[in-house]
Amino acid sequence: MPEFDAAEGGSPIVISGPSGAGKSTLVQRLLAEHSDDVKLSVSYTTRQQRPGEVDGQHYLFVTQQRFQELVTAGDMLEWAEVHGNLYGTSAGQIDDIRRQGLTPILEIDVRGWEQAKSRMSDTVSIFILPPSIRSLWRRLKGRGTEDRKTRWERLVRGREEIRLAKSLGYRWFIVNEDGQQDAAFEELRRIVDGRQNGRIDRNQGALLCDRLAREFTLFCLWQKPRHLIARLGSVIQTPGHLARNRLFGRDE
Repeated sequence: MPEFDAAEGGSPIVISGPSGAGKSTLVQRLLAEHSDDVKLSVSYTTRQQRPGEVDGQHYLFVTQQRFQELVTAGDMLEWAEVHGNLYGTSAGQIDDIRRQGLTPILEIDVRGWEQAKSRMSDTVSIFILPPSIRSLWRRLKGRGTEDRKTRWERLVRGREEIRLAKSLGYRWFIVNEDGQQDAAFEELRRIVDGRQNGRIDRNQGALLCDRLAREFTLFCLWQKPRHLIARLGSVIQTPGHLARNRLFGRDE
């Protein structure tokens, strides 16, 4: 499997992060405000095109046979099967973007980066972190589009993505603080422009990932007793409960 060609555009930028961290919002803003400099790498998929979707903009829609041909040819930097459909990132498309003199932006998850990393040696990898597990839970809940079970599944998956991000050693980590998205975007923009390094390197990022892992454990321990208490229709406060209240707040 050859690496993609070193073309004229900037080094590819991989941006990952758990659901609720604000990754997609930051990427969309970057694309909107810097369309003359960057371009999103559009994924291939074998699923059916939905009403309102534009081929080549939302996805590159191909048959199962064509997708397998790309995999066999070594063109897929990373790919996966999701609910019976195939999704993947093409090395050839990244080459095309660079030949246009643009910087390719890849919004892929940690499993995708785990696959692609060995073939993308000149890539700048960035992982977007939430400030806390409590904040991540609030954001998922604030969407108002999913039931509690689905939110828990996303939170657990987010925990695993954060754990894997530490082991993969993303080059930079950005904490998207609550109410400070402009600051996170400015840091992302400057890294993409190549004008400055990020504030949080892989070593500091690893420490943050460890802290979030500990918070996740405490959050799960705190949530379970609260729901048991709620079913009994009573409220019990102990010094331990008070400490957890201060750490995680009163919202679910």
